Amino acid sequence: MKITKAAMSLVVSTLAILLTASVFAQAPPPSYGPGQLDDMVSRVALYPDPLLAQIFAAATYPDQIPDAARWADQHHYLTGQALADAIQGDQLPWDPSVQALLPFPSVLDMMASDMNWTTDVGNAFLAQQQDVMDAVQRERQKARDFGYLRTNGQVVVAGGPYITIMPANPAFIVVPAYDPRIVFFAPRPGFVVGGAIRFGFGVGIGGFFRPWGWGPGYFGRFDWGGRAVFINNAPWRRTWVNRGVYVHPYEGVRRYAPAQRIPERHELEGRSERERVAPREGRRAPEEHGRDRGDHRDRR
Repeated sequence: MKITKAAMSLVVSTLAILLTASVFAQAPPPSYGPGQLDDMVSRVALYPDPLLAQIFAAATYPDQIPDAARWADQHHYLTGQALADAIQGDQLPWDPSVQALLPFPSVLDMMASDMNWTTDVGNAFLAQQQDVMDAVQRERQKARDFGYLRTNGQVVVAGGPYITIMPANPAFIVVPAYDPRIVFFAPRPGFVVGGAIRFGFGVGIGGFFRPWGWGPGYFGRFDWGGRAVFINNAPWRRTWVNRGVYVHPYEGVRRYAPAQRIPERHELEGRSERERVAPREGRRAPEEHGRDRGDHRDRR
């Protein structure tokens, strides 16, 4: 009886997946207390719900974040349809939840620059999803009670009993900039709370990114009362126990193995220091490459 190379490869791959799943299942889950979780989520708790949900989901794949951050930085000049085409065309091997953050180089850069934090957030979301959601609500409550968090031209803040933060314009996702050491504490006398959270930087998200869970009806969202998270209009059910085998549904996004990634076809241009600093300060990033953003130039 002859066994073809393809059949043998399939058997080996299947055994590897089963072994990985078994190892994952045997590892004990982490356990974080309320104070630890409050500190952990504080840097992103005031992000709009759709972006926050995507960050939590992507953080459950921390090993993929550095490469994704590098790709997003080097392709930051692509936007809209050109960026969506590049994500699909490059046959990127990362989970679609990680790919969903590629339009946000500054967010991926923040995650990649502190991998201990990203790993902890991902592990907490896998093992204690409801506790993580509770921590977000506690931090939002503080920011609202102290007068920092309020509706403005970029976000709509609603609450009672749960505080939601939604984009004022569904096609534009703002990335707030703030200091957790300020906005979750009572302001000192004379401090102007209005400027503590800056909303000047954001990313245009159109229907091009619907396959990755962006856009009305597909946005990542929290069912705060039901204690559930929805990504791409489906409940996110990846947990500590099933993390080795769970596959979240992303209709329209093909999944590729690392070996299937094709050679780079685009010009690689990392952001300048000024472009990196602007999002951290909550202001629009200048484009310094002398080209129209979204111009898609292939290297052939």
